[in-house]
Amino acid sequence: MLRKLALLVTVIIVAAIGAAWYFLRVELPEYPPVRKFVWLEQNWTSEQRNWYYHADQGTLTFGIPYEWFVALEQPSILPFETGRLADQAFMDRLGFIPGAESNGLSLPVGFARGGPMPKANGEIWPNPRTKEAMTGLGLTCAACHTGRLTYRGTAVIVDGGPALTNLLKFKEAIGLSLLTTQYVPFRFERFANRLLGPAASPEERSALKTQLVEAMEQQKQSQALEKSVAAQSIEEGYGRLDALNRIGNAVFSIDLNNPKNYAGSSAPVHFPRIWNAPWFDWVQYNAAIEQPMVRNAGEALGVGAAVNLTDPSRGLFASGVQVKTLVEMEKLIAGDQPSREKGFSGLKSPEWPKDILPPIDGALAAKGAQLYAQHCQGCHLPPVKSKAFFESKQWLPPNDAGERYLHVEPIDIKHIGTDPAQAEDMSRRTVSVPANLGIKSNSFGLALGEVVEKVVNTWYNGQQPPTPEADRKRMNGNRKNGIQALLAYKVRPLNGVWATPPYLHNGSVPNIYALLSPVSERPAKFYLGNREFDPANVGYRTDKLDGGFEFDTSLRGNRNTGHEFSNDKKEGVIGPLLTPDERRALVEYIKTL
Repeated sequence: MLRKLALLVTVIIVAAIGAAWYFLRVELPEYPPVRKFVWLEQNWTSEQRNWYYHADQGTLTFGIPYEWFVALEQPSILPFETGRLADQAFMDRLGFIPGAESNGLSLPVGFARGGPMPKANGEIWPNPRTKEAMTGLGLTCAACHTGRLTYRGTAVIVDGGPALTNLLKFKEAIGLSLLTTQYVPFRFERFANRLLGPAASPEERSALKTQLVEAMEQQKQSQALEKSVAAQSIEEGYGRLDALNRIGNAVFSIDLNNPKNYAGSSAPVHFPRIWNAPWFDWVQYNAAIEQPMVRNAGEALGVGAAVNLTDPSRGLFASGVQVKTLVEMEKLIAGDQPSREKGFSGLKSPEWPKDILPPIDGALAAKGAQLYAQHCQGCHLPPVKSKAFFESKQWLPPNDAGERYLHVEPIDIKHIGTDPAQAEDMSRRTVSVPANLGIKSNSFGLALGEVVEKVVNTWYNGQQPPTPEADRKRMNGNRKNGIQALLAYKVRPLNGVWATPPYLHNGSVPNIYALLSPVSERPAKFYLGNREFDPANVGYRTDKLDGGFEFDTSLRGNRNTGHEFSNDKKEGVIGPLLTPDERRALVEYIKTL
């Protein structure tokens, strides 16, 4: 009897350990080793590139200071150390590209150390022993807008291209790391020794434990909000984020402390490429934002820049947004006014690396050029290096500052036929905002534009002396705060598009060959997270990837319909059926753009 009882207890213990291991881990892909990293020539120096990767925008994305990030261990139920959260190899599996060294650890591309880390109440987060301020840690736009593809052991970095990160997996890893630090034996002691030193007093260690519990509570509140909208959400996975809805959640729910304003992640989008974008008249997939300052400051608020919307005694709309950094970053990407003689002088689109990828078939590309002129050029314009591109009537007249912008045409979703969720959900979303903030509209987009404008103006007014009107206009990009919520998606030039898989605004088509094929021939399910490039079809490989994201195109928000070449008479057909040979020719030509 005792033996049976002992066996039963053993089975229960083993089962409990197995269950704990399963739920207290983050399932991530394993990737083959990379022999070398290559940066393509895109008109940036290495100094400019590294500044872009790590310039502080004032964001506090993860709710923990930098010092915790480098001290925490990876989630595990094992009592001994299994590796740091900040280790290169672990961050790489989450899609983050290794970057600058800091304290012997690599700070990934798109991570920035900021100033003193504030708590939610505005007080500075101190080290319990030294009483010195902890340092803020947050994402920059480089985290989502730096691409990577690999080919036969070489990793190619594409500045301004779409990232393959999984931001939600990383937040999950942080939460589980905090949880296991709190409960798994010996992990807190090691964490405390790294932060406080082995000579820290019991009182100092107790104060750190209190901070850990507070951080865990913030994580629980975030998880509760996500759970409350789970029925409206779909998984984003690698390389995608419901960016506008999440920005809205940060501002109107978390910063306003209003859970009712929290919306589901119903319309994930593929991170867009950003070269040339400063010269478009409107940005975002649904052409929602006109002014670069509102776009960039809104992005900073969306990834955790602190802003006070609830306590008048601390100054409403006071924030941690680094406005000067945003201006410098916009200028670095934009360069000077594009022209036929100079082309685009800021961040340039990448050219097909013929020393890494297979060479382009010139004869086939020449046939593709004719097909491009016939079927694509009407919307996507002639190649950006051509005279015809700069003579296009879509270049608008100069504004008061002598700047000309390219009109990127919004195409009605009923015509283009691609998944409507991103456009529809922004158009429909409303928010509740207290009257004392002076926000005129309850429409999500318009209200967000008003809030961000007030945040930026508060920064301008707070300078000593206040920022002059002429400087404000220049820093705002000489453009008004235009916000719209069209039921449409914009088209843009296709230079460098070969380096930006997957395709369509929601990433629902894995490669260009599939995009040129009828919807019935596009894969209904495929895996995101693979990095190996497929130069024949121009996209990432899509085969099964353990720990990757299985993309199901049957779900609203994930649909792969529209932008279709077919002889069918239906919504979303934009051209006639292309033969397989014609598709191959077009693919080959697109490699040259």
